[in-house]
Amino acid sequence: MSDFRTEDIRNVLLLSHTGSGKTSIAEAMLFNGKVITRLGKVDDGTTVSDFEPEETKRRSSTSTSLAPVEWGKAKINMIDAPGYFDFVGEVISALRVADAGLIVICAASGVEVGTEMVWEYANGVNLPRMIFVNKIDRENGDFFKVMEQVEEKFGRMCVPIQLPIGAEDNFQGVFNLITLKPEGDAKADSIPQDQIDTFREKLVEVVAEVDDDLTMKYLEGEALTEDEIREALRTGVRENKIVPVLVGSALQNKNVAELMDAICEFCPSPKGRGKTEVRKGDSQESLDPDQNAPTSAFVFKTSTDPYVGKINYIRVFSGSIHADSSIWNSSKSKSERIGQLNMMRGKTQEPISRLVAGDIGVVTKLAETSTGDTISSQDNSVTFDPIKYPVPNLKFSVQPKTKADVDKLGSSLAKIIEDDPSVLIQRDPDTGETIISGYGEAQIEIVVGKMKRKFGLDTELSTPKIPYKETITTGVKAEYKHKKQTGGHGQYGHVLIELQPLPRSEGYKFTSTIVGGTIPKNYIPAVEKGVNEALSEGVLAGSPIVDMQVNLYDGSFHAVDSSDMAFKIAGSHALKKGMADANPVLLEPIMNVKITIPDAYTGDVMGDLNGRRARISGMIPEGGVSIIETQAPLSEMQRYSIDLRSMTQGRGSYIIEFSHYEDVPAHVTQNIVAASTKEKEKDKG
Repeated sequence: MSDFRTEDIRNVLLLSHTGSGKTSIAEAMLFNGKVITRLGKVDDGTTVSDFEPEETKRRSSTSTSLAPVEWGKAKINMIDAPGYFDFVGEVISALRVADAGLIVICAASGVEVGTEMVWEYANGVNLPRMIFVNKIDRENGDFFKVMEQVEEKFGRMCVPIQLPIGAEDNFQGVFNLITLKPEGDAKADSIPQDQIDTFREKLVEVVAEVDDDLTMKYLEGEALTEDEIREALRTGVRENKIVPVLVGSALQNKNVAELMDAICEFCPSPKGRGKTEVRKGDSQESLDPDQNAPTSAFVFKTSTDPYVGKINYIRVFSGSIHADSSIWNSSKSKSERIGQLNMMRGKTQEPISRLVAGDIGVVTKLAETSTGDTISSQDNSVTFDPIKYPVPNLKFSVQPKTKADVDKLGSSLAKIIEDDPSVLIQRDPDTGETIISGYGEAQIEIVVGKMKRKFGLDTELSTPKIPYKETITTGVKAEYKHKKQTGGHGQYGHVLIELQPLPRSEGYKFTSTIVGGTIPKNYIPAVEKGVNEALSEGVLAGSPIVDMQVNLYDGSFHAVDSSDMAFKIAGSHALKKGMADANPVLLEPIMNVKITIPDAYTGDVMGDLNGRRARISGMIPEGGVSIIETQAPLSEMQRYSIDLRSMTQGRGSYIIEFSHYEDVPAHVTQNIVAASTKEKEKDKG
C-alpha cells in the first residue's frame, strides 16, 4: 500500500450491537477495494477481520482488528471493534485512535442495547459519526421504523442522506437525497414523491443549521445547492452536529461502495479532527497532525502471538515512524529498536517503510512497550493520557489444573493483561486466591482459552471464596497448661489469658500484665506468637479472627522443662479454648453498591435487591434513569453483573466497593459453618 498524506486518511471505527454486520461491511469494503477476491462470511469463519480461533468458533468479533483499504485517493483504516458488551474494553481502546465512527444498525432488529451503549461511548469522546442501516434485504427489514427509533433515541441530528428503494427481497438500491437521483442502475419508481420531499426537507433543515448564511437562505425560502449541502454535511459531521444515515446490505454488497464514497467525503481526516492534547511534564500541549512535526504515537492494542511474539498496534498522531529506527517510549523512559514496521489487515502483516501522522500500523517484538504507552521524540518527550476502563465486576478464582503449572500461571496472566488490559488480576490477601475480573463470562472464557492455546496452560475457574472473619461478643478468661514428659527434658508452659471484644475494624491487640515473674519476660513473646498463629483460623468456619484484645495476665513455668515452644503451644491452645467460650460470631464484608438503571426496570431491580439482604439508602431519579444506592453482603453480589444485565436487558450498570464488616445472621451462619465443615472433611478424605 502506497504512502498516504495525512489529509487523505480516514480512521473509521465500526460500532454496533453484536450481530448487526460490522464485520461483513469491512469484508465488502475490502472486496470493493480489490484487496480480496471473494467475500468471506462470518458464519463460515472466512472473514479477514474475525481471524482469532475464538471468533471463528463464536461467529462474532471478540477483539479489535484492522482492515485498511484504498478507495480513490483515500486510505480508509477500518477498525472493527466487538459489539458484545463483554469486550467493551476493546471498544474503549479503539475510540482513542478513531477520527470517526460508523454505527451499524440492523434494519430488522432496530436500535438495540448495544447500539445505545456505543452511542454513549462515542458521545463521551465527541466522536463524529455516521449510521449505516444494514440488512435491509432481511425479512422484516424496515428502514423507516429504524429511523423513528434513531430519532427518538439519538435526536433529529440523525438525518438520512439516502432512502432505500424497496426492502426485504425487493431491495433494489438507494435514492440519493443530496442529488435527488437513484444511485447506479436503481429505479426510484417505488418511492412516493411525498416521502422523498419529506426526507429531503429534513435534510435541508438540519444542514441549514450548520451555517448562519445557510440558515438565512433557508428561512428566506431559497433552495440550497448540492455543493452547499455537501459542504454543510462535511462541517456538520466534523463538528458532531449532523449524523448522516445511509442504508444497504453488506452481505449482498449493495450500497457499500456508496458508503465508502460517503466516508471519504464526509468523515474528517486526522487533519480535520484537529489538534491532540498531550502532557509535557506538568503541562498540557496541543499537537498538530503534521508529519513534519516531532513524533508522537499511541499504543492502543497489544497482542501476543506464540510465533511472532508481541505485536503493538499504534496510531501516529504527529511526525512519522520509520522502519529500522529507534523509538523513545516516553511512558517508561526507555529506548527501543524497531525492526520491521507493518500494516496489519486482519492477521496479515504487510511490511511498510514508514507510518505518517494520522496512520495506523503495527510494530513487533518491542520488549518494553505495551497498551497505553506513548512513543515520542526523546528530545520532545510527551505522553498521552492512559486508557481508562470501567471497573470489571465479574470475578472468578483461577488456578492451574495441575500443581506443576503453578509457576506458569503468573507469567501467563501477565501476558494476558498485555493482550487485554481491561481484565484485572489480583491476589486476595485474605483467601490467598488469584482473582480474575472481567465484564462477563464470555470475556473470561476467552482469557482461559487463550492461556491454553497460546501458553499451554490448563486452568480451572471457581467462584471466589468470601473473606469471612470471626470475632467474639463477650469477654472471657481461658487457661491452658501444656505439660509433657518424654524422658530427659519435658515441656511445660502454663498461661492464663483474658479475651475482650473490640469495636469493628479495630483489628487485634496483645497485651501482658504479668507481674512478679509468674512467667519470665523472655517467654512472653512466645505466648504472643502462639496467639498470633491461632488467629488465622477461628472456631466456626476456620476464618481469621479479628477485633479482639488478648491480655496475658498469669501463668507458671518450670525451671527445667519450660521453653519458647512450650509457651507458644500454650498460647495457641488458650486462645482457641477462650474463643469457643466467648460467643463467637461470623463477620461478612458489606459492600457499597451504586446501581444505574433506566426507570422502567426500577421495580424489578428493587425487588431483587430485597432478596439479597440489601439495605437501600437512597434512589435518585435523573432524566429517565434511576440511581439506586444500597449496601449488600458481598456473598449476595458475586454474580450480580450477570443478573443485572439479565434484568435490564443489558442497560444496567453498577459500581461496587468495600464498606465494612458486620455480623452474619444466625441462619446464614449455620449454612456457612456446615459448608466449611463439609469442605474440611473432603480435604481430609
